[in-house]
Amino acid sequence: MPSTPWIFICPSSRGIGHALTRHVLRRTARLSPSVPILATTRHVDPGAAKAALLRDQRQRNELSKRLFVVRCDVTDESTVASAAEEARRLFPGDTHHLHLACVLPGVLLNPEKSPAQVDADAALQSFRVNAVGQMLVAKHFFGFLPRRATAMPAGGKPKEAALRLPQHATWLSMSARVGSTTDNRSGGWFSYRASKAAVNSITRSLDVQLRARAGDNAMAVAYHPGTVKTDLSRDFWGGVPDERLFSPEYAAERLIDVVCGLGVEDRGRCWDWKGTEVPP
Repeated sequence: MPSTPWIFICPSSRGIGHALTRHVLRRTARLSPSVPILATTRHVDPGAAKAALLRDQRQRNELSKRLFVVRCDVTDESTVASAAEEARRLFPGDTHHLHLACVLPGVLLNPEKSPAQVDADAALQSFRVNAVGQMLVAKHFFGFLPRRATAMPAGGKPKEAALRLPQHATWLSMSARVGSTTDNRSGGWFSYRASKAAVNSITRSLDVQLRARAGDNAMAVAYHPGTVKTDLSRDFWGGVPDERLFSPEYAAERLIDVVCGLGVEDRGRCWDWKGTEVPP
């Protein structure tokens, strides 16, 4: 029997993650069989986060049956481990596999203009969330991805507007264009740049491991969403042309369109919202 796919989005309580979870929930509603979604929130009340994700959605009762929300704070490994335990209960490995993982945590605390502005605590927190946080999620959730022997489901033709998941599984890590070393022409933002460069390096290493254990059944990529109207980028909206300042909803649509359009030949690299590779 083919393995049953499921989707993981971390976190989902605000910003791109919130919009992405709602978008994926809607677009998987017409898939047969339906695909369950495990979303995470830092809040102590996952029920409130789930209610917010379902707000104003059509067929809320049906969508609710496929949406599971658990607490997960990437700076607290015990909550990541607990979330993975819940995933293991919901999606046993002998019958299920993680088909799409979107690992999105990120902070921008101190966009330094010179080394004199570097604050050690803020820099460490940037790495703790942007880079180490993503590694901890991989530590506890990477095992849910398929292996070479996993019987992957056939890619049937979805109904109109349904999400067309690729045949292979994908682990997506949220990066940023400023994490590119070769594309760095303006300098500054030392901590944030370095933490996002670390994400790209981590992603490459994750993909190397997937090549060995999963072959073409799974790959890892990094992703740059553009400048999105979230709290993370609020202080910089004024310097971005309107046509390049995206709503979370548009950013979610582009992320899904890009990631579902990538093939295994695109693995291990960073891609932007246009589907263009961001150089390392």
